[in-house]
Amino acid sequence: MRISDYRAGTTEQRLEYRSFVPTEIGHPWLIDDPQVLTLLGQADRALGQLNAFAQLVPNIDFFIQMYVAKEATQSSRIEGTQTNIEDAFKDADDLLPEVRDDWTEVQNYIGAINFAIEGLKTLPLSNRLLRDTHAILLQGVRGENKRPGEFRISQNWIGVSLRNAVFVPPHHDHVPALMSDLEKFLHAEELFVPPLIRIAIAHYQFETIHPFLDGNGRLGRLMISLYLASAGLLTKPALYLSDYFERNKTAYVDHLMAVREGHHLREWLIFFLHGVEETAQRSADVFRAILALKERVEREVLPRFSQRRQDNVQTLMQHLYARPIVDVKTVTDRLGTTVNTAAALINDLIAYGILAEMTGRQRNRLFVFREYLDLFR
Repeated sequence: MRISDYRAGTTEQRLEYRSFVPTEIGHPWLIDDPQVLTLLGQADRALGQLNAFAQLVPNIDFFIQMYVAKEATQSSRIEGTQTNIEDAFKDADDLLPEVRDDWTEVQNYIGAINFAIEGLKTLPLSNRLLRDTHAILLQGVRGENKRPGEFRISQNWIGVSLRNAVFVPPHHDHVPALMSDLEKFLHAEELFVPPLIRIAIAHYQFETIHPFLDGNGRLGRLMISLYLASAGLLTKPALYLSDYFERNKTAYVDHLMAVREGHHLREWLIFFLHGVEETAQRSADVFRAILALKERVEREVLPRFSQRRQDNVQTLMQHLYARPIVDVKTVTDRLGTTVNTAAALINDLIAYGILAEMTGRQRNRLFVFREYLDLFR
């Protein structure tokens, strides 16, 4: 099927509303649009460059945790939470009570991402993995009573009410078959669909099926990163599109709706591929900056510490690359040392411009590796 021949689906009359039933996607696709093919090549090259950087950075799993935190905060912001990347690295006790619910949702999302990445080592990207990840996403937060980890068995909608909905996904009777078709499409090698085109179509389809009662947006965006890792396009999950979607939120929503209402799949693919290229280039730039910062710290800062303190400062720096906000207790526990030793180490890193106190308090103070954290804003 050519992109230009694609028909998104049909509406179906229910009791007091009409729902949208998307066309199944598990069939051959002919990609012959020149602009789409050009953008596909550019996005593939940008991903290849990012992959090369990901293999150059030592101890990359520390830095991947920063991308995970950024994805969790940006994807959750699309859904209306107000937590920023700094808050993601704080404890609940360090936050105002009114933002703790948002913080918990972000922490759940971080846990869900890490669970799913680990799950890919033993499971394919499948409905089972998506359901298990969804269960973690909604554990103990808004939506915890909306069948976490299970496909919906009732109608959902996007908008203020079912009668006045912006979009009504397919009736739940269609969900099992549509999700089975989506899962097969992700893995059907005989279809010869380029991976980035495949996941762009799959993401649209997932958001249109809206298979869960809550959490569809976050899980659908996470599915993109999981697919890139499972398909071997990235050796490490270092590309997350939620920042691009959040900065272009209106266009993101409009493109999805334009496919459903006007069959404009080509325009969605162009928007998606542009996002992959831009995000991969930005991520590669961040890796360049990380390597430069790490080299400068090792050249100018670490030699200032005595040989006796080298193990502690290097261990702490590794910790800061994964979690750039710390307090004295965290450093004490991480190093297995005394409070005085941890405080002295923090004070030296403040003097050398690595850490800065961020609370202005005399007690329960927090310290941030600001220059590093700012790379991910």
